[in-house]
Amino acid sequence: MITYSERRDISIEQILPIYELNGWSAAQKPDALRQALLNSHSLISAWNSEQLVGIGNAISDGFLVVYYPHLLVHPDYQQQGIGGKIMELLAKNYEGMHMQMLVAEYETTAFYQKCGFERAGKTESMWIYAGEDH
Repeated sequence: MITYSERRDISIEQILPIYELNGWSAAQKPDALRQALLNSHSLISAWNSEQLVGIGNAISDGFLVVYYPHLLVHPDYQQQGIGGKIMELLAKNYEGMHMQMLVAEYETTAFYQKCGFERAGKTESMWIYAGEDH
């Protein structure tokens, strides 16, 4: 049975496998990754007993804008609704916000559309990125 939590007592040893197995370059900076997650405006985690099987976070000004930078599910637990539930719980914290945004990989756009997101008009995502996985 999967349980969901807003707990922040998550060790890097619990966090890293999900990032490594999903090929996220943030795993190469474990201390910064853990601090970034723990200092997020919102953090939702999914657990199978004591195993972290999913995690998502939000960064927000608390009034107008929220950005969802991370949503990952352990590969052994994908396609079970865990990512959708994490997004539902995160979005619940930001109902009524002027803008909720994220950057989606092409293959994940259908998932995020099911969560209520749509292409942001004629905008283009832009970044300065230190990773090598894109």
